[in-house]
Amino acid sequence: MLYKINLEHILFLDIETVPEEPNFEALNDEKKELWEQKSRYQRKDEFTPEEFYERAGIWAEFGKIVCISVGYFRLVGENRTFRTTSFHGDEATLLKEFKNLLDGHFNSPRHLLCGHNAKEFDFPYIARRMIIHGIQLPYKLNLFGKKPWEIPHLDTMELWKFGDYKNFTSLKLLANILGIPSPKQDIDGSMVGHVYYEENDIDRIVTYCELDVVTTAQVFLRLRGDDLIDDAFIKSI
Repeated sequence: MLYKINLEHILFLDIETVPEEPNFEALNDEKKELWEQKSRYQRKDEFTPEEFYERAGIWAEFGKIVCISVGYFRLVGENRTFRTTSFHGDEATLLKEFKNLLDGHFNSPRHLLCGHNAKEFDFPYIARRMIIHGIQLPYKLNLFGKKPWEIPHLDTMELWKFGDYKNFTSLKLLANILGIPSPKQDIDGSMVGHVYYEENDIDRIVTYCELDVVTTAQVFLRLRGDDLIDDAFIKSI
């Protein structure tokens, strides 16, 4: 049961992704053709492959990670704090840094990873990009041969589904209905590519990503019946 999980054993995370190139024309001819084939079902006849390319970041084969933000609880006496930090910059470098965090501090059987819609997006995306870069998967992301109950992943969207696999609930909506104050965000996921390539403002993306990590942790607290953590005890390091 959720309330039996030690909060200090959970690493909350969120990623931000963008298309691997700033625009469709920057792709080589082979990759353009592969993109046309991959995106055909989603775009149908409404968009050309070039017009649809701004959405390429959602596919690990055509996108890249520009930020991984993580957060974790620390309990000191009766005080509960939540700390966030982020890895950003060159993708191969940030993936290695994230792997080092998992291998060094969140590698025991009791440790869990948690995100929102992370089982469908964040976890597999990180694993695929690590493989593309030739990075050995950390134990927490290597699912080969594991039974379902052996996979150390939590997903706040899955927890909210209660077995209803047709249901999709955004983090923003879930936070709203659970009475979690909405963080002041000046961008959303659809704007990350523009902010990264056109504005060259990675700090803005990092702030957005870390706020989603905090919101995910707050949602998890509500799902298990805990009080929310006050902003005064949340710190970015």
